[in-house]
Amino acid sequence: MKLSRVGIDLAKNVYQLHGVDRSGRTILKRRLKRHRWLKVLLDKTEPGCVIGMEACASAASLGSGASVTRLHGQVDSAAVCEAVCEE
Repeated sequence: MKLSRVGIDLAKNVYQLHGVDRSGRTILKRRLKRHRWLKVLLDKTEPGCVIGMEACASAASLGSGASVTRLHGQVDSAAVCEAVCEE
């Protein structure tokens, strides 16, 4: 099964990915080193996959991460990328 929507929390060395298929079922929850995330992503996505990225918590204050406000203070990267995937 291929991913149709992916949320990614970008950090300095480790990236957290959360991906769902067309039905919205979670099929990927992984924490990957910086040098591996893109290959894994390219192998598992279907054409037209929608990708949302959260670069840092301060990006939300700039208006680029409305999903972070739904987390009510959580700073867990897995929760952030899941929320970005759902946006």
